[in-house]
Amino acid sequence: MGPLPSVSYYRPPLDPACAQRKPLIVCKCDPYADRPTVYNPVVTTPVVEIERLSRRFGAFTAVDSLTLVANAGEVFGLLGSNGAGKSTTIKMLTTLLPPSSGEARVGGFSITTQPVEVRRAIGYVPQAVSVDGSLTGYENLLIFAKLYDIPRSEQEARIREQLTFVDLTADAGRLVSQYSGGMVRRLEIAQATLHRPRVLFLDEPTVGLDPIARDAVWKHLIDLRDQYGTTLFLTTHYLEDAESHCDRIAIMHMGKLAALGTLKELEASLGAGSHTLDEVFVHYAGATLDSGGTFREVSTERTTEQRLG
Repeated sequence: MGPLPSVSYYRPPLDPACAQRKPLIVCKCDPYADRPTVYNPVVTTPVVEIERLSRRFGAFTAVDSLTLVANAGEVFGLLGSNGAGKSTTIKMLTTLLPPSSGEARVGGFSITTQPVEVRRAIGYVPQAVSVDGSLTGYENLLIFAKLYDIPRSEQEARIREQLTFVDLTADAGRLVSQYSGGMVRRLEIAQATLHRPRVLFLDEPTVGLDPIARDAVWKHLIDLRDQYGTTLFLTTHYLEDAESHCDRIAIMHMGKLAALGTLKELEASLGAGSHTLDEVFVHYAGATLDSGGTFREVSTERTTEQRLG
């Protein structure tokens, strides 16, 4: 399959009523302007390319012609109310759910025709707990080292390196069921990055964690990006996380891309005066992040919170 068409940094027009309420943002500035100095602002290599990606469940369209690009080494945040299509987008990009139409490339590979190659190029930390509480931290990593087909001669060193990276060396021999929520998340990050993926997808990485644990998780995520150049593509309900850590932010509303840009761009799009990300979110998503969701969505989130402690 040939290369994707050139992808713009703005969404396709919405229906007239929606377009009038939510003006289109066209990103004209350098999306790397606010990057830490560790980055080379000249290098803007696309690593996640999404072109008119859609997913339908019967008559319901969960993701509607989504088009955007995330670049290598970027921390890219996907925001939206419950049911906006964020998790469905992540599931398609990680090949867990086939798209109804459209295309995406991750790490240069097509999610529709090269799913195995995509899986080798990515790591994925889902919202639900993805480690085995009946095993030790070391044993969880050993299983994934084998699943990732890391050579036997390299497995021990790679596991020890990951444990050191997420500050779990002293707890490697403990059962994961004895870990705190923050420790579980850090182990999941270590587990998902054993094979040095180009892109790490995270679905609500800090859900259910207290502020101290959230800060610890973010420290390791940013260190991962800085040391290995890993692209972080995440969904979150915590606006302060997006505000503090994301290079660019996309806001989804009813399956469509409503806004995309740096924090400064998004705030400036509301017009003169000082604006917050909260105000930006309400303007483009039409709701606040605490507006709720379906019973199933609330139940799933609370189950995750309970399991993370």
